[in-house]
Amino acid sequence: MAALQTAKLSGVSDYVIEWGGRKVGSIKTGFNAAVKRAGIAHCTRHDLRRTAGRFMAEAGVPIEEIAEYLGHSNPDITRATYARFSPQHLRKAAGALEIRPVVSVRQTKEHTPL
Repeated sequence: MAALQTAKLSGVSDYVIEWGGRKVGSIKTGFNAAVKRAGIAHCTRHDLRRTAGRFMAEAGVPIEEIAEYLGHSNPDITRATYARFSPQHLRKAAGALEIRPVVSVRQTKEHTPL
């Protein structure tokens, strides 16, 4: 809210998103121009959304919070998409494979029938 209030004070019109005092109906043109100026071959607005979700997961943000931030009504969708980027994802499974101390086993000359 504070950012919107600051933007309103510095704006030259009543529009939330404006360019030269005129209403911006779509950010698609400006976004595509910025992508081109940056020399990026292909990038969509949805790519930014996916990147944000991935960065949050990699930072350990709980899946439920990522879902809420991205506007997913069901955290299972978020979990299916972003869980693999979470540092905790599969941690328990990986921990089961950690090297444990070797246990000495005595061998005997007796053979047990199979």
